[in-house]
Amino acid sequence: KAVKAELAALKAEVAEAKTHGTERFDSAVADLQSGIDDALANERSQVARDTDDARLAARAARAQVSDIKVMQTLSESEFRSFSEQFGRMFDAGMGAEAIKKVIEGLDLDDLAEKLHVEMRQTSGQRRKKAIKRLRLIEAFRKSGARPEWMILSTLPVIPPDLRPMVQLDGGRFATSDLNDLYRRVINRNNRLSRLLDLEAPEIIIRNEKRMLQEACDALIDNGRRGRAIAGTGNHRLKSLSDMLKGKQGRFRQNLLGKRVDYSGRSVIVVGPDLKLHQCGLPKKMALELFKPFVMRQLVEKGFAHNIKSAKRIVERVRPEVWDVLEEVIADHPVLLNRAPTLHRLGIQAFMPVLVEGSAIQIHPLVCFAFNADFDGDQMAVHVPLSTAAQREAKELMLSTQNLLSAADGSPVVSPTHDMVLGCYYLTVEEPEAKGANWVFSSADEAMMATQLGHVHVQAPIRVELPVAGGVDGDGAAGATSELVATTTGRVIFNTVIPDALGFVNRVMDRKGLKALISQCYRELGPEATTHLVDGIKTLGFHYATVAGITIGIDDIRVPAEKVALLAGADTQVAGIDREFRRGFITEEERYKQTVDVWRDTTDTVTQKMLDGLDKKGSVWMITHSGARGNVTQVHQLAGMRGLMADPSGRIIDLPIRSNLREGMTVLEYFISSHGARKGLADTALRTADSGYLTRRLVDVAQDVITREDDCGTDLGTWITREESTQIPEPFTDRLGGRMVAVDIVDEATGELIVARNEEINEAAVERIDALGLDRISVRSPLTCAARHGVCRMCYGRNLATGQLVALGQAVGIIAAQSIGEPGTQLTMRTFHTGGVAGEDITQGLPRVEELFEARIPKGQAIMTEIDGTVELVEVKAPSKGRIAKKGATLTLHSEDVDTREYQVPHSARLKVESGDEVLAGHPLTEGSLNPKDLLQIKGVDTVQRFLVAEVQKVYRSQGVTISDKHIEIIVRQMLRKVTVDSAGDTELLPSELIDRFEFEEVNNRILAEGGEPATAQTVLLGVTKASLNTSSFLAAASFQETTRVLTEAAINGAKDHLLGLKENVIIGKLIPAGTGAAARAAAAAKARELSPEEAESLREREAAMTFLTGDVDADHDGVIAPDEAEAAAEEAGETVVALMDAGDNPAIEAEVVEEVFEELIAEDGPGGS
Repeated sequence: KAVKAELAALKAEVAEAKTHGTERFDSAVADLQSGIDDALANERSQVARDTDDARLAARAARAQVSDIKVMQTLSESEFRSFSEQFGRMFDAGMGAEAIKKVIEGLDLDDLAEKLHVEMRQTSGQRRKKAIKRLRLIEAFRKSGARPEWMILSTLPVIPPDLRPMVQLDGGRFATSDLNDLYRRVINRNNRLSRLLDLEAPEIIIRNEKRMLQEACDALIDNGRRGRAIAGTGNHRLKSLSDMLKGKQGRFRQNLLGKRVDYSGRSVIVVGPDLKLHQCGLPKKMALELFKPFVMRQLVEKGFAHNIKSAKRIVERVRPEVWDVLEEVIADHPVLLNRAPTLHRLGIQAFMPVLVEGSAIQIHPLVCFAFNADFDGDQMAVHVPLSTAAQREAKELMLSTQNLLSAADGSPVVSPTHDMVLGCYYLTVEEPEAKGANWVFSSADEAMMATQLGHVHVQAPIRVELPVAGGVDGDGAAGATSELVATTTGRVIFNTVIPDALGFVNRVMDRKGLKALISQCYRELGPEATTHLVDGIKTLGFHYATVAGITIGIDDIRVPAEKVALLAGADTQVAGIDREFRRGFITEEERYKQTVDVWRDTTDTVTQKMLDGLDKKGSVWMITHSGARGNVTQVHQLAGMRGLMADPSGRIIDLPIRSNLREGMTVLEYFISSHGARKGLADTALRTADSGYLTRRLVDVAQDVITREDDCGTDLGTWITREESTQIPEPFTDRLGGRMVAVDIVDEATGELIVARNEEINEAAVERIDALGLDRISVRSPLTCAARHGVCRMCYGRNLATGQLVALGQAVGIIAAQSIGEPGTQLTMRTFHTGGVAGEDITQGLPRVEELFEARIPKGQAIMTEIDGTVELVEVKAPSKGRIAKKGATLTLHSEDVDTREYQVPHSARLKVESGDEVLAGHPLTEGSLNPKDLLQIKGVDTVQRFLVAEVQKVYRSQGVTISDKHIEIIVRQMLRKVTVDSAGDTELLPSELIDRFEFEEVNNRILAEGGEPATAQTVLLGVTKASLNTSSFLAAASFQETTRVLTEAAINGAKDHLLGLKENVIIGKLIPAGTGAAARAAAAAKARELSPEEAESLREREAAMTFLTGDVDADHDGVIAPDEAEAAAEEAGETVVALMDAGDNPAIEAEVVEEVFEELIAEDGPGGS
């Protein structure tokens, strides 16, 4: 039992323990399980969180990578972090390499399409940008160029001759800047390739690349980017661009202006005994100039056996040399040129006459054309070498062929100074002279009496003279005699005048002589005129000497009334000052009144002095004949010097009371030195400005050549009396030599005076004037429809010859010279009317420049844009202050109630009153109109006439006459371009500048195809802009902004059709004007005789022939001699064999050569056999 009990107890214990253990175990398991569950839940949420983070990070990274776009720029730090993160996912680079890679992948067609859409759909700045990009892309597409070609990876090196190196005496070398620039590129390039081989760190390589890029930039255009590279002595190195640019660049220095051999220069002296077509050439100079010709003659004449001995003879100056020289120059003209050559008369041809000494002698009458005088001027001599050049010199350039000025048709050879004085002395009448009232039976008898000293040349006599137009018994004209009251001097004077001009019985002063020469040229032609001027010259010099006219200080008399007049003026001025001090008048009014008083006083003193001058005295004779001096100068000598201007141009209200005879006080001397100094400074400035203006005018008009007979236009321009009075230019002067656009009819009788397309000659001008017609429509370059240049009918008379202009005349250059040459005479002043603001009117040269450059004028007038009625409204200034500012508003009421307001400053002077009726384009205030506004409001015709009239006003006010047609040619060039508004179905782009004839052509083509035409409006370009926008890139590049013009031309794949003068000179061809035009016309006629196919094949063959035979005519005499042909054939054979010898099989090649030559020498080929 005890065991049983123990067993039971044990069992119970075990059961208990079991139960306890199980429970403990279960709870432990449960504990573990819940721990696992908790951990799992934690892990799960952690993983979810991590997954989300990773997802976000991936998204961000993807966004960052997709943000990297082609063409994006990265900073240094951005690039580094990107590289670490995404290494190979993108490719970035620096400098031109990267750009090249990018643009290689551009699809231009696709891009153009996108930009077209953008251009149509956007506006404002974005549209502008799209148009700009499109213009560039279209240029690439048209020219077939690729953008990546614009980046050079291989640098061409120019030939060593163009970058020379010279050894100096110290054994050192002087070298061209280009060598330095090239050297830098080479050094850096070599260093870069070495570094790349060494696999140097990226940063070093990048720095080296940057330096290499900078070296290339400097070579191509130094200073364009960053600081310019300087050489020794800190001077900027001249890069390739600098070699082309500017006055010393390739274009202007070497291509458009070349140095010539066979020339010399020397001081000029007067040659009073020369004929008009001669010049005196110093013997020594002539021998050197004509040396080769003399040597050839010496050999031909047997004085020397070979050229070497002939040269020795010439150098030792043996006696026979002079005889040979005389022969050589007998019919060989030379050209004389005086710098500055402002117009075509600055170079003329003369027949040389050998003279002793070392100075060139020139005829006194050609001085005016050269603007030469004998105070030490120098002239250059050139020898025309070829027969063609000599012919041109004789027929076109000889001084006797150039008697009229191209600017206004007036004689350019007319007597001046002592010649005028001699003729005046000879033809003036003196009733008290010895032998007065004698009567002679013939001119010879009268002259004999004078030579014997019985009758003075100025004595009034009566003499029997034949009268032109009378007929005697034999039927011979001009034989009836008549007693004529004249002087013996006039009888002598008439000995040099051609009989056809009749007996000239009047006092001959400078104007009279000029008119006489003009009439002689018109009626009798150049040859008679030459004899006439030579005769007048001889007479003038002789009688100026015989007269013994001179002036001494006593010839100048100071008027006795001067003291009283000055005292009276002082009293008036004192009165004005008193009023000013009392405050009755303003400072401005005081100044104006004082100046007026002194002006009047000066005029009165001058008048009194002139009244007191001896009418037979030397001073009177010299000034009245027009030989020298004028009233102003005489009044400074004997009257009072009057008012002077200070350096700003404002008149000083303290006059100079003394004259030069009495002498001035220190203060007066000081005041007058202002004006003198300003005059000298102005002259220097004016010369440079005037030269630059001429250059711009030449450039804009250089391709205007008369290229056709008649453009067939019905349009013309109106010349009106009213406009002529405003200029002031005589109405009749503007008509001569123009072609009529609308029949001129006498309204009273219906009679036709001049028919359309006929020239208005002198007789017609007189008729028109007599009938009092007020407006005439004439053909004009402004309305000429010729696509290139102008036509003969629209240009009219060539003023230099008096005939209708010939084909191939460079009328544009003539126009530019006619306007530019007198430019130096124009004053520089901006006029100050007492220094009041808003009243400064530009005059003189700056005004001409302002007009031709189409700038906004200084002191611009306010112009109305609509027709209507004026209403003035005063506006008080809104600001408070001690001085009240005032302004005025002009309100314009139009009929259909469109009101415009114009703000007008208070200082402006109004030209209208309230209630005035005005038309659009009418100025409301004083000042100059802005031509660009005028074009917008009134159109092309008005602005053309405005510009011509305004330029004329400036020149006329200085007493310079220029024909309207010259200004019209320049204005035509300024208005040649139109700017596109909408493109329609054309390929044009909005706001593109295009020639108006080209624009019409494009539109006609589109209309023919049934498309919508483009619209455009005319733009007024200044001459500089017009020159740069010319169709010839060579001409534009040689003018200004060379690098820009050439880059644009390269991108556009520009073609130059060589229509102008400059581009032909640059490439070394004959210019398409003058004799060059004739040569071109002959070639064109030859081409016209063939059918287009024939002409094409002929052109191809000629090209082949030229290419194969090289320059066959070796001595350029126009004939191909047998030996020349043989040499050419040999050379050509070698060329052809070299070209065709692909394999080494001469037999086959020879056959091919034979075929080619047979084809070349076939009957229909150029040159036949």
